[in-house]
Amino acid sequence: MPETIRWTYMDHWRTDSPSGPIDHFHSRRAMRDFARQVVAVGFEAIDTFDFRFWQILEQYGSLTNFQEFLQEQGLARIVNIFHGVNMDPSWYAPEVPETHPRILEDFRTTMERWSELELDHIIVMPGTRNFDPAGISDDAIKRAAELWSRVGEITAAHGVKLGAHHEFYGGIRTRHHLDVFYGNSDPRYVHFFLDTAQHTIVGDDPVELYEAFHDRVSCLHFKDTLNVDTNEDWRRFPDAEVNGKTTARWFYEMGRADGLVDFEALMRALKAHGFSGWLSVEHDKANKLGGDYAESTAVAAWYAKNVLERIYT
Repeated sequence: MPETIRWTYMDHWRTDSPSGPIDHFHSRRAMRDFARQVVAVGFEAIDTFDFRFWQILEQYGSLTNFQEFLQEQGLARIVNIFHGVNMDPSWYAPEVPETHPRILEDFRTTMERWSELELDHIIVMPGTRNFDPAGISDDAIKRAAELWSRVGEITAAHGVKLGAHHEFYGGIRTRHHLDVFYGNSDPRYVHFFLDTAQHTIVGDDPVELYEAFHDRVSCLHFKDTLNVDTNEDWRRFPDAEVNGKTTARWFYEMGRADGLVDFEALMRALKAHGFSGWLSVEHDKANKLGGDYAESTAVAAWYAKNVLERIYT
């Protein structure tokens, strides 16, 4: 195992039970089994979601207790948290300056809430959904970039990087959007959390994006896809990942022969630019169409350890 890259697992997870599918926060036993499974296939840490905070307090009493529970199963720590928010232009929208005070206060509260733990990133979706046929304007993206620069200053004061994660259905999604966003946000405070599948679905090559923005990329989500969105499924409301009209399942584990992401080329690029740190594997909605989270995670872990690490070293 090289010293300069390590693998963390973004904790999407479902398992079957007598009462139907449950996730790993269902009980301490479910969490124990989840943690032991991801450790067994080679992951050293996990990422989780900000909305889990209240479940963690209810079940474990504190963030520290929860992390210690994970450490007892063999995981090092929680590395990143994903701050998912139901954005709306009327009250919480990075492109709308009137909502910025609420967003800034939200992040002050959020960072205090998670201050018990040493985190690497808080991950955000940088733009609201945008259904205007003309698309989002450059001025709107610049307003979002200004906001996230201020938010990133808040997170940096807690020793945490702000990672912008661009969904294929998000307002800030295309290569042009990225050029405007990163060209107008403060590189000290706004980092690019590159998701290999999301950008592929948009029609952009994640390897080319990494080459173009490597000085801003601080972490990546490694997952694959079999489809590019050529039918504007990104416009589907409320969740294009669930109810796309042409694609029943968007995301797959890396290591498949039919996947569209060139992970080996990406790993060569990471090596060439001297990337080091945590890499995050994600399996969003892996149980669709008969898929299985545990199987997908094992396949991806094998590929990471036996193919990608060998390229890196």
